[in-house]
Amino acid sequence: MPAVKPIIAIVGRPNVGKSTLFNAIARRRKAVIDDMPGVTRDRNYAEVKRDGKAFILVDTGGFDSASDTAMAKLVKEQAQLAIEEADTIIFLMDGREGLHPTDVEITRILQKTRKPVFYTVNKVESAELERNAAEFYQLGVEPLYTISAKNKIGIADLLEEVVNCLQPVNVQEQQERETVVSVIGRPNVGKSSFVNRILGYERLLVSDQPGTTRDAIDTVFRYKNKPVRIIDTAGIRRKSRISLRVEKYCIMEALKTIRRSSICLLLIDAVQGVTDQDQKLASEIYEMHRACIIVVNKWDLIERDSNSYDSHMESVYARLPFLDFAPALCVSALTGLRVRKVLDAITDVERVYEQTVSTGEFNRFLKAATARFPMPRSGRRNIKMYYGTQAGVKPPTFVLFTNAPQDIPANYMRYLERAIRDKFGFSGSPIRLNFKESPKR
Repeated sequence: MPAVKPIIAIVGRPNVGKSTLFNAIARRRKAVIDDMPGVTRDRNYAEVKRDGKAFILVDTGGFDSASDTAMAKLVKEQAQLAIEEADTIIFLMDGREGLHPTDVEITRILQKTRKPVFYTVNKVESAELERNAAEFYQLGVEPLYTISAKNKIGIADLLEEVVNCLQPVNVQEQQERETVVSVIGRPNVGKSSFVNRILGYERLLVSDQPGTTRDAIDTVFRYKNKPVRIIDTAGIRRKSRISLRVEKYCIMEALKTIRRSSICLLLIDAVQGVTDQDQKLASEIYEMHRACIIVVNKWDLIERDSNSYDSHMESVYARLPFLDFAPALCVSALTGLRVRKVLDAITDVERVYEQTVSTGEFNRFLKAATARFPMPRSGRRNIKMYYGTQAGVKPPTFVLFTNAPQDIPANYMRYLERAIRDKFGFSGSPIRLNFKESPKR
């Protein structure tokens, strides 16, 4: 593998502006921002390049030592993991609220590490706040950087110092093509547990409280000597149950994640079965023409007999008829049952998603398919199919030339789509058909 890029982690109390600084440095709105403390819970990653140096920036959940809730303890654990894996740390404090006892506690933790730490006071937008920031020198650390992440004041100077301290690494300029996989599903269906089981360690927050994951979280790993980027998305709720604007942003982020990925893993709860919300998520995947694998999670909770698998799959496909091309696997993120087979399925589906068919072979198939089931009539004339060719991949796209493209019924399009999939082995991949008018021959 190429040399690993250095990691810069942003840590601090809740609501001190970590996500705002993260977005300002990453130059895109990747982290969820809200005035409500504790919005960011997982570690959020972005690859950044500044002054010719590439690094990975990490946004962490708020480090709140005063809270004893189970969620606060999980967030604290994630922040500590970020500190351990980082090469450089930006410790962010709130210049408006002043020095806080938790700031002192975090400082003592950071002073035990040998890694470079940049002690930074945020929300310093005026000369008065600049003077008030002097109280942070009580921590006994220097230099002390003052910035305003919201107004982008002082960030360039801070970043210059941070980048200068990074150790040079041999990052290969040519990047291997990644397989981008998104994990999609309703809240509490087990997406983060599933990703953690694939990775083999607790990369993501796991809680039985729905909505734990709010950002789309990227993790890159290698499988069969190939890089795979897996994205855990926030659970998408029904619109009627969305009460906070942060939830609305998470839905937008999850839908953007589907667009970013080439393969979607649609997680379904084996106990609850396919819900209306699962159907809506499946339709988003289908309309965006993404390859898909249906992953039925929590299979360990199902009482199984000789017919349980077949009957369960029959009910899944009955509720998701437009995903009949997607293979399905019954897994358990809790026990690890068949989780590794999902990785093998991703490899197979990606190969199919990029598969090409020669024009000659495709036209021989087209002639046989239209002879088996002739094209329907349109009014007084016959619809004729002249020829076709593959125009693209991801998804496999075919252009078919006919005398009446606007008159071809949807059921005949579905027939051709399924016939193409069966003939050329496009299991797991959607197929896009474009009909164009050709002059009469």
